[in-house]
Amino acid sequence: IFQQADIGKVVGKLRSSQDVNVSQKAKETVKKWKQDVGVNEATSKSASSASSSRRTSTSSLLSSSPSSSSRRSSTDAANRTVQSDDIGYTSTDSAPRDKTIELMYSSIGLGNANLLVKRAIDIEKQLFDMYDQSVGEEYKAKVRSLALNLKSKTNPALREGVVTGEISIATLCTMNVEDMASEEAKQRDRKLAEEALFKARGAESAQAETDMFRCAKCRGRKCTYFQMQTRSADEPMTTFVTCVNCGNHWKVQAMHAETNRTLC
Repeated sequence: IFQQADIGKVVGKLRSSQDVNVSQKAKETVKKWKQDVGVNEATSKSASSASSSRRTSTSSLLSSSPSSSSRRSSTDAANRTVQSDDIGYTSTDSAPRDKTIELMYSSIGLGNANLLVKRAIDIEKQLFDMYDQSVGEEYKAKVRSLALNLKSKTNPALREGVVTGEISIATLCTMNVEDMASEEAKQRDRKLAEEALFKARGAESAQAETDMFRCAKCRGRKCTYFQMQTRSADEPMTTFVTCVNCGNHWKVQAMHAETNRTLC
């Protein structure tokens, strides 16, 4: 600013004045200007540095917070207990029954704590009544079975169904291991059972060859089949078909009477 203004030029010339007093005053004025400019620049740099530091610190804090929160949520969800959630419930005055309530709470581990503890209490009460208000071996075995299946990482639908009420407490407590299995496990078991049935019954049942079926895998029509009663006596027989070309096999639950007579 002083370099661009005439006053700066005038004062600069006065420093070489023949008058000692004028020269001295001019030098002191220039020196004072330089000091003031230096202080202002230092203050500006310091403020800028502090502001940048605060922005960096805040940015670092914000970027690290979700990760930390995510870790806590993951850990909490995997290890929820009545104690960790600091949730109270009315004791049954029976240590085994209270232990069952807390085990059911941890095994489900989903949803609002108040709803979760209600589900756990209802499950225990249902089991206690089912086994004649006894905490004997049958009661304990059922508790272990429920806990194992509810905790299963491969069957989240069971836990979710209990929490949402889609699976009632009464239904849950009467389910066996097969009932509680995930849909994927049920499909796998059905497929294995069908394959075992094909192998066991196919060898001993009279098989015939036909071109009335088309294989969905290779589109061929050369097939063998056999029939057997897999449902009630008044239901149509089930036809088991095997493709001669690729070995694919499938079953036909019901057939038109005319087609059935033709095959027979």
